[in-house]
Amino acid sequence: MPYPNFMNARLLIAFALLSLSGCNTFEQRSEEKAAVFYQLDKATQEKLRQGEVELGFTTDMVFIALGRPDYKSEQITAKGREEIWTYNSYYTVYQGTETAGYRRIIDYDPIRKTYIVYYEPVRVDVYRDHVEDRIRIIFRDHQAVMIEQANQK
Repeated sequence: MPYPNFMNARLLIAFALLSLSGCNTFEQRSEEKAAVFYQLDKATQEKLRQGEVELGFTTDMVFIALGRPDYKSEQITAKGREEIWTYNSYYTVYQGTETAGYRRIIDYDPIRKTYIVYYEPVRVDVYRDHVEDRIRIIFRDHQAVMIEQANQK
């Protein structure tokens, strides 16, 4: 009976993947980059703990504060090669309702002794997923030289 062993293997693989991809917390990031984090002064450590970044921070410091970026890219300028880290915000917006179709209703009329068929619209709530750049950081020689952040509404 090969199926139980196959299912057990699939469960073990799924568990291993979940444990490897687990949540990326500040504590995990600071331990991953412990050599960098523990060499910083207490004030800078606290800024990283609060998720704050400043010009001059290294890529390791930004990783500790914000985690892995959603997107990385590179550009070449007159000043040299720059790496761009982009962090996104993901949210869902309610768009109202729309007609998804019609539902047939059959009703019996006891006076006429007949069935009446009519249709009524079926309405559903509509939500749209949105992605916006929340913060973009440009690094030159592994140091933040520009921080672009979306305005808070």
